[in-house]
Amino acid sequence: MKLSVFKKFLSCLLLITALLSVASSEPAVQKAQDSRAERVDKLFAELDNTESPGIAVLVVRDGEVQLRRCYGMANLEHKVPITPDTVFDIASVSKQFCGMAISMLIEQGKIALQDDIHKYIPELPDFGQAITVDHLVHHTSGIRDWPATLALAGWRMDDVISFDQILTMAFNQQDLNFKPGEEYSYSNTGYNLLAELVKRVTGKNFREWTDENIFQPLGMKNTHFQDDHTELVPNKAYGYARGKDGKFSAVPNGLTALGSSSLYTSINDLARWVMNLDNQKVGGKAVIERMVAQGVLNSGRKIDYAFGLSVGKYHGLKRISHGGSWASFRTYLVHFPDERFSVVVLLNYSPSNSNRAAYDVVDIYLANKLKPRPKTPKKKEEPKPVKVPITILDEYVGTYRLGEAWYVTISRGGDSLMTQATAEDIYPMMATSEKRFWVKDYNAPIVFEPDKEGNVSHFLYRGMTCPKLEDVPAPGPEQLAELTGEYKSEELKTFYSIILEDGKLVAKHRRHGTIDLTYAYKDDFRGGVWFMRSVEFYRNDAGKVAGFKVTQSRSRNQRFIKQH
Repeated sequence: MKLSVFKKFLSCLLLITALLSVASSEPAVQKAQDSRAERVDKLFAELDNTESPGIAVLVVRDGEVQLRRCYGMANLEHKVPITPDTVFDIASVSKQFCGMAISMLIEQGKIALQDDIHKYIPELPDFGQAITVDHLVHHTSGIRDWPATLALAGWRMDDVISFDQILTMAFNQQDLNFKPGEEYSYSNTGYNLLAELVKRVTGKNFREWTDENIFQPLGMKNTHFQDDHTELVPNKAYGYARGKDGKFSAVPNGLTALGSSSLYTSINDLARWVMNLDNQKVGGKAVIERMVAQGVLNSGRKIDYAFGLSVGKYHGLKRISHGGSWASFRTYLVHFPDERFSVVVLLNYSPSNSNRAAYDVVDIYLANKLKPRPKTPKKKEEPKPVKVPITILDEYVGTYRLGEAWYVTISRGGDSLMTQATAEDIYPMMATSEKRFWVKDYNAPIVFEPDKEGNVSHFLYRGMTCPKLEDVPAPGPEQLAELTGEYKSEELKTFYSIILEDGKLVAKHRRHGTIDLTYAYKDDFRGGVWFMRSVEFYRNDAGKVAGFKVTQSRSRNQRFIKQH
């Protein structure tokens, strides 16, 4: 055989061998992928029917979609199934798109991270200190969160809540929660102000600008920020809440919170978004890198939050992520940059756990990459109870402050101590030393500490130092009557009536009805609704009740003045 003929024969033989090798390996790869998909199917099998809302699941790796799965209904009334093109309200997962818009404007030199926001939005009150773009991006501004603030003003969360209403609330805010840069406190309002900043700087409203500069370049054809709650949205999913009886009910959604929420999109479009976090075709490397730049407090402490994204690790792997929750939509996006791997889950019902759903999928696809969970240490046996002299126990008796309208009363029952937190039941405490007492119902110890003079001044509980307060009697009918009256908030333009009903103090509002107020300490009460966690009455120099302040974790010290 001639050499040239032999070479041709050898080349053909090698080609056939290679093709056979590829053909034999493809089924193995496909089988592995099918196996993972089957495991995902099992995770969400209970949603795979026409009688419940459901979930859309996306897995992307190395720029390719590895899984698209949809279970349940986008619309229960008309039995419309969820598909990869179904458009969900992704709630606070929207913030990373606002973060990208701000990062792009910084890169273009149109704004700077340390710019005072008043430069662009002078309607925002002057609080005597600069609030920068950096503060808004990283939730360190002290601007109040709008959900609790608008709720206190009379809005219900199933009302129409417009972007303009949110801005009006911000423009009338009288105080900050804290000095800018001192703390991290999640504020949707901050991202609404960033969306308004984009409009002021570019001359185009936020929806138009993001469409032209982010969504169109990425080919996200079914994505937009919702700025009109009456707009017809093709392929839209509707939100549903499941009651205790297992039945679902429709949940209204009239929100247009540009920047912080209200992005409507599908898993097909989000596939393009997460791929861009790796290939950086839109925005570029500098913009994407800035998006994961974590905030720094005035103290120098770095926080986990970046530009609409949370930065951290999952079983040893670097991850960036964000979740969302609104009107029964529960959403989560997690990206592992070193693995070029992403998972997105979009659900349209509550209660549901999008965070857990996403990481259940991650555990399946990155099983060989994740560091094993640390072994659960053997549960230490709680020390045996010890006898503490009654004289020492009596030193611990009293009231201690944990937080706003949150107090603990320590009392003695025989030869042991009892603990009762505001609006909670009373529980026994077991002494394991003269200072340390185990509370089984809290699953934590309370440790009493003395001051320099040897007097009990506070206790330690779950990392908190809780000071001991002077003993005061609970208010009687006459003292409670001093607190009754009409109270008005100039900031929120709303009234609350404080009255006595059956010997107990309640707050009445024309939209919220009757709200129970539980006595906590002195003039401090705990409200019976989520937006009124603490109601603290305050007095003037003459000792007369002048007003009260309402505090919720993200909206603090909102003042109501007693009307005369």
